[in-house]
Amino acid sequence: MKKLICLLFPLSGLLIVPAFGQKDTIDVTYEVKDTLNKNIRLFESDKLLELTLRFDINAYKKEKTDTAYQNAILTYHISETDSINKEIKLRARGELRRDYCDFPPIRLNFRKSESLNDEFSNVDKLKLVTHCKLGNEEYTLKEFLIYKLYNVLTENSFKVRLARINYINTGKQSKQIKQFAFIIEPLEALCKRTNSVEVKVANISQKNIKPEIMDRMAIFNYVIGNTDWSVPIKHNIVVLSQGGSDRPNLGVILPFDFDYAGLVNADYAVPYAGLGLASVRDRKYLGVCRDKEVFINELKEFLDKKEEFYKVINEFPYLKEKSKKDMIAYLDGFFSGIDKRNTIAYKILEDCLVF
Repeated sequence: MKKLICLLFPLSGLLIVPAFGQKDTIDVTYEVKDTLNKNIRLFESDKLLELTLRFDINAYKKEKTDTAYQNAILTYHISETDSINKEIKLRARGELRRDYCDFPPIRLNFRKSESLNDEFSNVDKLKLVTHCKLGNEEYTLKEFLIYKLYNVLTENSFKVRLARINYINTGKQSKQIKQFAFIIEPLEALCKRTNSVEVKVANISQKNIKPEIMDRMAIFNYVIGNTDWSVPIKHNIVVLSQGGSDRPNLGVILPFDFDYAGLVNADYAVPYAGLGLASVRDRKYLGVCRDKEVFINELKEFLDKKEEFYKVINEFPYLKEKSKKDMIAYLDGFFSGIDKRNTIAYKILEDCLVF
């Protein structure tokens, strides 16, 4: 019951969307946010980060606060013999996971004045996606791979960096915990990389997004079985405006937070009741309607990337073979519908939103 209750607030926007959230507001005036003026090197490599994080884990798990920071020491292991210690602050973050998870995701806050020239240079704040509970880090690895799959499609996507973290509890003597986690590229760094600024104005609908970019994101979420997103309430999406655009009144949209995707299939993930889905493994398209020919053409991009998608999963060394096979089988369920009868295109047309 607790899982269901905590789902209702963030996902309730999906009911709002077709009723009064998806208005045609093409003539929107964007307010923008300043971007970072220094480069961050952290996401230029795919090499596994070896980290140690020392903090009062007992207090962290008990309070799960997203407002008060606590002191911590992050050790960045450059090699087997060299390491750098960084005094940082951290707090819990997230909506559903902060309430449900035994070990919710973390926001790391670095000292701005630090001048060491390493991969964490110029970093201010970072989102760290952790294991929800001991024994289910496969969910973390699957979500990491979803970010990598979207990277295959477009540069307008959040980069991620995998880490193996040794957690040391300073609150009391306890067994050390070593788990996989991943760091998400800060929005400011992404904006600098893509020559973009964040759109902060309210009342944005799917019609305020460049059609081909809106459709790519909506189809991708359909591919992975993710319905945990909404444009009007900016739930698990961010909208950007890019310099030099030939359509400056239309934004670029990027998704994030994929733990409720069917491709992850987390044990705590349940679909919002209003969608009429039996489980998160069931797909439903939540994008705006287009002509059938438009969808057929856009689906070709995914078919062209099929082998690259599978390569990302199959060549990932840290996921169990059973999990890899499950992910591939789930994706097969989508790709098998790109056939001569345009099966997937017709399914999308049955679900799409008209406004």
